[in-house]
Amino acid sequence: MEPAGRLRRVADLNLDDLGVFVRVVECGGFAGAARAIGVPTSTVSRAVARLESRAGVRLLHRTTRHVGPTSDGRELYAALAPSVSTLRAAAQALEPATREPRGRLRVTAPMDLGVNFLADVVVAFADRYPLVQLDFVVTNKHVNLVDEGFDAAIRAVADLGDSSLIARKLGELELRLYASPRYLQRYGAPATWSDLGEHHKVVFKAKDLARTWALRSAAGEVSVPVRGRIGGDDFAFVRAMIVSGAGIGLLPHINCAADEGSGRLVRVLPDYHARGAAAYFVYPSTKNVPSRVTAFRDFVLAAFAPWVARSRGGA
Repeated sequence: MEPAGRLRRVADLNLDDLGVFVRVVECGGFAGAARAIGVPTSTVSRAVARLESRAGVRLLHRTTRHVGPTSDGRELYAALAPSVSTLRAAAQALEPATREPRGRLRVTAPMDLGVNFLADVVVAFADRYPLVQLDFVVTNKHVNLVDEGFDAAIRAVADLGDSSLIARKLGELELRLYASPRYLQRYGAPATWSDLGEHHKVVFKAKDLARTWALRSAAGEVSVPVRGRIGGDDFAFVRAMIVSGAGIGLLPHINCAADEGSGRLVRVLPDYHARGAAAYFVYPSTKNVPSRVTAFRDFVLAAFAPWVARSRGGA
């Protein structure tokens, strides 16, 4: 092709398609670019195909496992990237108050928080930001956010295991002692921590159903050797067993507020509590975090704050 003809063809390229192409290279694929922009993957694929057709050259190598720029693609990206970055920064500086969060938000969270805390938060967030489509995967399995295509995660661990992630601490999940009215009617309530040895216990993640509860009160800390007859690796299961009358157990207070309010669970030895894991909001570190991610992060932080205050106040 004559240089003049090629220049005319490049000059006719769609600016939106050029921006999509830059996103694909930055994100290493169509799916990542689609999440960053907030559009379907098919829209991104069509934009790149349109761009290649207009330019008359292949810009990306595509395989089932990898998408990367060709030599022409690298040349075009090098020319475009600084300008696109400058335009993004200018747009963000000019319109921070009017930029409405939109697009698909994919989040993973553990079962306990997903069912007992996040459900109400998600409903409120959806009402506040109607242009955001919420996609939640509730699982106790540790997932790789970047490889599995998640925008954010709620986790009860401090060790991120990946320097490309950012973690904001939500607060600590205080554990309290609970039993069902049926159990207390049958066996009575313990008057002191030493009475726990005479009661049935339901334990969480206990090898051979034996562990130690480190209970705290205004008078100090006591260690209570515990042998349970029922144990499980999921707080939802442990809570269900306690509600059914299996015994006394330590549960995160954030999981039990509704049951305590309705009378399905009763807090026993209310002067005592145990320290639980800290909860974190985790998301990938990128140059331009989508506004839907930061909006949801701030929303969850605000929703968690009253639980932290209740823990400190002993409520």
